[in-house]
Parts: sequence; C-alpha cells; structure tokens
Amino acid sequence: MEKLKPKLFSVMKTYSKQQLVKDLIAGVIVAIIALPLSIALAIASGVGPEQGLYTAIVAGFIIAFLGGSRVQVSGPTAAFATIVAGIVANQGLSGLALATIMAGLILVLMGLFKMGSLIKFIPHTITTGFTAGIAVTIVVGQIKDFLGLTFQNKPVETMDKVQEVFRCITTTNLKALIVGAVCLLILIVWPKLSKTIPGSLIAVLVGILMVKCIPAFGHDQVNTIGTLYQVSAKPPTFVAPTISFSLIRQLLPNAFTIAILAAIESLLSCVVSDGMIGSQHRSNMELVALGCGNICSALFGGIPATGAIARTAANVKNGGRTPIAAMVHALVLFLILVVFMPYAAWIPMPTIAAILFMVAYNMCGWREFVYLCKTSPMSDVVVLVLTFGLTVIFDLVVAIFVGMVLTAILFMKRMADVTQVQGWKYIDEEDENDEMNLRFKKVPANTVVFEIIGPMFFGAAQKFANFPLDSGVNAMILRMRGVPAIDATALKSLNQVYQTCQKNNVVLILSHVQQQPYHVLEHAGLIQKVGQENICENIDVALERAASIKK
Repeated sequence: MEKLKPKLFSVMKTYSKQQLVKDLIAGVIVAIIALPLSIALAIASGVGPEQGLYTAIVAGFIIAFLGGSRVQVSGPTAAFATIVAGIVANQGLSGLALATIMAGLILVLMGLFKMGSLIKFIPHTITTGFTAGIAVTIVVGQIKDFLGLTFQNKPVETMDKVQEVFRCITTTNLKALIVGAVCLLILIVWPKLSKTIPGSLIAVLVGILMVKCIPAFGHDQVNTIGTLYQVSAKPPTFVAPTISFSLIRQLLPNAFTIAILAAIESLLSCVVSDGMIGSQHRSNMELVALGCGNICSALFGGIPATGAIARTAANVKNGGRTPIAAMVHALVLFLILVVFMPYAAWIPMPTIAAILFMVAYNMCGWREFVYLCKTSPMSDVVVLVLTFGLTVIFDLVVAIFVGMVLTAILFMKRMADVTQVQGWKYIDEEDENDEMNLRFKKVPANTVVFEIIGPMFFGAAQKFANFPLDSGVNAMILRMRGVPAIDATALKSLNQVYQTCQKNNVVLILSHVQQQPYHVLEHAGLIQKVGQENICENIDVALERAASIKK
C-alpha cells in the first residue's frame, strides 16, 4: 500500500552537502525559467502579472514540501488559462479564489481516499483533445496583443475573440507585430544555440530593449505590461474569499474541472520525471499536496497550480534530485518579486504573446493528434475531435463532460458486443465415438447448457434475460467461467431466469462462478435460493449434478 508520506521526509535521511549544492543551482535556473512563464500565464488567465508569481511561490513551495515526487516543480500552467479567464470574467477574483479552494479540497479528498490511480481511467483521446483545444484558445487569445489590435469590445469566449480579431484587423500595429515577430523568432532559434539560458528570458530582454532603446518603438508605440496592468511588488498577503451557497453551486463544475486537470497534469509530470531519474512517486500524497498548495495559493492571491512538465524536466537536467530544488525555486521567485518586479512593467505585450504562442505549440501535441486520427478506431477519433471542438467552441467543462459520457457509452457498447450467450451443441449417441467429437462433454438427456462469456451488465442484460426451455428439461446449467463481473441489472435478469426455472420445475445449476459474481449473488440471496448444492466448481461437477436429478 502506498504511503501518505511526503518524499521530502524520506530523502532527507540520506541528504548530502553535494546534493544541496546541485539543488540550489537547479532551483535558481528553474526560477529564471519560471519567471517569464508565470507572468505570461497569469496575463493569459485574465489576472495581474504578480499573481502568477504568487502562485509559483506559494503553491510551488507547499506542493514541493508535501508532495509525493522527488523533483516535481509546480506553478501556473497553460492548461488552466482558459477556464481561469472564464471564471474571472464571470465571477471575478473572489469567484476564482473560491473555485480554486474547492478544487483544492477535492484534490485532498482524492488523495486521502487513495484515488491517485483512478486518473489513468481518463482516456488518452480526451486528454489529447482538450489539450490541443486549450492550445488553440491560448493562441486565439494572444492574437490581439501580438498584432497590437485595438478591440471595440471585450470578448470572453474564444469564438467571440475570433470574430473580434477579424472585425478589428485593420487596427494592426506594425511596430507591435515587429516586436512580437522578433521575440517569436528568438524563441524558435535560441534553444538550438543554447540549452543553459532559457529562450523566454532572452526574448523578454530583447523585447524590453526594443521598446526602451529604439525610439521608433518607444513613447507608448507598443503596449507593455505597465501600460495595461498595475504591477505590484508586494509579497503575497492573506485574502479571505467571499463564500456563499449560491456561488459554491455555480462554481462547483469549474472546481471539479480544475481538480481533474490539476491531477492529470501533475501525475503525468510525475510519471515523466520518474522515468528520468529512475524513481517512483507517491500519487496519493501528490494529490494531497496539490490540494493544499491550491488552497493556500487561493488564500494568498494566486491562481490554480499543478505540476509543470517543462519546469520539472529542467530541474532534473540541472541536477535537482530532491524537493529542496523546487522549494529553492519558489524562494528565488519571492526575492525576484520583491526586488525586480517593478521592471516587469517594461515587458512588451507582444513578447508575452510570443511566449504564449510557444507554450501553446509545445503543449498542443499535434503530432499525437494526427497519429490518433490515423490509427485509432473511428469511435475514438470522434471522441478526440469532439472534445477538441467543444473545448474551442464552448469551454473545458462541457468538453470533458461530453467526452467522458460519450467514452463511457462507447465502452459499454463494446462490452455489450463482446458479451455472448452460447448454447452447447449436442451430439447424437451414434456420433460419440467420432474422433472429432471426443473433446465434447456428455450432457444428460434432461439437461440444457448455456455458456455466458463476458461481463454481465445492463448493456448486455437482454442477451441472457430469456433462455429457451424445451419440454422434458429438468436441469439448466449456466456456465459462468467467462463472467468476470455482474451488476444489478444483470442480477435482476438472472433472478428472472431462476423464477422461470421454478415455474417450469427446472433446477438451475451455476457452474464455475467467479469471485465478484459469487459475492454479488450471495449478497442478493440468489445463492441461497438456487441452493449451495447447485453451485458447482466446474462443468464436470455441474453435469454430474444434472444427471443426478430425477426426471
């Protein structure tokens, strides 16, 4: 059984000075990487730039301290941008805080009830579909700043933003476009030149130099963070959320979506990092830590947080091997917030848009999307494309709900299709010595045998609701060795079969009942009705029992 114990408490038993130095270096490098990303993702989420740093500081530290992974680095990620922006637009920052706290509580409960392994039941088609959809919504949301457009309205939904872009395309600011294009080019080319210094940091510095040092781009010719936002260098402070029953009811679907997204992305990041360092994370502890981190993030002015795969990978590549590295990353960001945050006001908005374009490209997984479309069954392709389309056209809550319901229906149909009820083939006495028939069992003349293959559940219940009974039959054998599970609807059908047998003076014999079906039948009292003597361990015993029944 997996322990609910933070990894930090385990690794500190063998911690060394050498590892401390490596963790310090990794923490500083990851903080430099996280700085522009945290600011950009906060802006994409519809909140102030400092709130991205609040999230990386508070949630990043707590999740590392309590988490179940050695190297996980947590903070704001692109997966939340769309849903957070929607909550802020409709319910304000207080609504976002409440939704994040509710999501945190859900995550804590998921961890305490050992639900870490259940995340694997989210189909790959759904995660691929909504991830690609989120990437598209991020790109659409940043076109305005990349082109320097002047919007007439303030659209919230993605499709409304697309319409507004086309409506206002004539207001394109060429200077903003040049700044954005230069920064985007740096983000594309720089990783090929250097693996040490993050391209996003270079893009930010070049963007600032362009608007500060080149007169053609200065004098408010290009919007910066300071033009649109009031940047605060204050450290995170406690903010009590507004709580009401009506608000809780409105935000509950969003809270569940945030919790599911956080769990999926964080545990996926843990799995990836486990492969990189040859370790094994504690999924349930990670969910508890994730919940605590999100609750504290909301209480200190932050937004939802989860494990960040790119930052976690950077941590590993730079020598981080314990949660100390992620905690150092949070502390370095705190120092940057207090000392250097006023300079963040100089960052051009086209630079932020370029960074988010690259974030969207890296997360979209278009190659995997195309591969699934080419190789998957048509039903899975439908789920993939539908989830993607609903994420873009409507929102993530609708997409995940519809995707999961459709997947469940398709799964049940597949299970119903493979569930079969087969009657045995009976051999005439003169054919008993035929070599082809030596493998057949000898069935008493007064007996019929039916074999059920596959799960007995409501989707296939009609297949075994009525078994034909000829005159002269006084024993029916149901061979159930191929039945791994049974549900309430199938149990009702089985009861009907028993009642039909009773009316026709036919003894019902059950052969090779597996563990789960046996417990269900016993709990429902059907074992007692049928009689223990008619519950046989295999088909040979069942046939002997049928032969012993007097005509």
